[in-house]
Amino acid sequence: MEKRVVGRFAPSPSGYLHLGNLLAMLLAWLDCRAQNGKLIFRLEDLDPARSKREYIEALAGDLRWLGLDWDEGWPEQPSFAQSARTEHYEAAFAKLRELGLAYPCWCSRAKRLAAASAPAPGEAQFDPACPCARLTEGERAALFAGPRPPAWKLRAPDRELALEDGHYGLLRQNPAREGGDFVIRRSDGVFAYQLAVCVDDLEMGVTRVVRGRDLLDSAPRQSWLIEMLGGTPPSYCHAPLLVGGRGKLSKRLGSLSTQALRREMSPEAVVGRLAWLCGLRETAEPVTPRELLPDFDWRRVKTGDIAIE
Repeated sequence: MEKRVVGRFAPSPSGYLHLGNLLAMLLAWLDCRAQNGKLIFRLEDLDPARSKREYIEALAGDLRWLGLDWDEGWPEQPSFAQSARTEHYEAAFAKLRELGLAYPCWCSRAKRLAAASAPAPGEAQFDPACPCARLTEGERAALFAGPRPPAWKLRAPDRELALEDGHYGLLRQNPAREGGDFVIRRSDGVFAYQLAVCVDDLEMGVTRVVRGRDLLDSAPRQSWLIEMLGGTPPSYCHAPLLVGGRGKLSKRLGSLSTQALRREMSPEAVVGRLAWLCGLRETAEPVTPRELLPDFDWRRVKTGDIAIE
C-alpha cells in the first residue's frame, strides 16, 4: 500500500505573511490536496527574538481567510510549535555529537546570529573553512574555560549529493565545498533552523516539502541530515519567488502584507491574482483554492522568479 502524502505549512512569525508567502502556502496546499494528502501546520517560532505575539496570532487566521485548511497541528495542538520542541532538538543534537559530526565554534557572533532562521539570499549562513574545526583538544579546552560559550557546527559531507526537485529538476551539490559547515546551535543555546526543520520533518512524518526557491540550496544538506538522524528524507518541490524592485519580497513590506490585502481585496481576488502570476490561470479572475484543484499541475507553474509592481 502506497504511503499517504504528508505535507506541511511552516511559517515563521517574524512578520505578517506577505503575498510571496501566500503563493508558497497556496502551492503547498494545492500539491498536498491534489494527492489526497494530510496537511500539517507547524509554527516555526524557533528564535524568541524574532517571534512576535502579534504575528503568531495572525498566522492561522490569515491562512483560513485565504481558504487554506489543514488536518493537524498548530494552533489547536501547541506541541506543533518549535518553541515547545526543545527536548527533541536536544536529543538530535546529542546524537550528532555522538556520531562525531558536531563541533564547537567560537567564530564571531555576527556569523551566528541569523543561524536560527531560514537562510535568505545574501545572508552568511555557512563557513567553508571554519578554523574551529581544526582546533586541538588543548585549544578547545582553553576556549571552553573562557567567558564566551561556543556555537556548534555540523561537519558538512565532502561528497556530491544528488536530489531531484519536483519543480526544478536534478540538483547536485557538495555541501563541504558549496557552503561548508553550518551552525546547528547558537552560542545562546537557540537551535538553528537547519537542525530544527530536519528534526520536525522527520518526527512529524512529512513526506513532501513545498516551499520557496530561496531554500532550494538547503534541500541536499537537509536531506543528508535527516538520513544521519536515521530517517527517510521527504521529497522536495520548490516554488518561484515573487520579487519586487529590490528583489525578494520581505515581510517588512507592509503594503503587500496579508493584513493590508484583507482590507483591500477579497480572498478569491488574492487567490486569482496568485494563480495568474504563477501560471496556473491565464487571467487574474477571482477563484477559490478548491476551484484550482482539478487543473493543478506543476508543469504550468513558472520556474523563473515573478516580478510584481
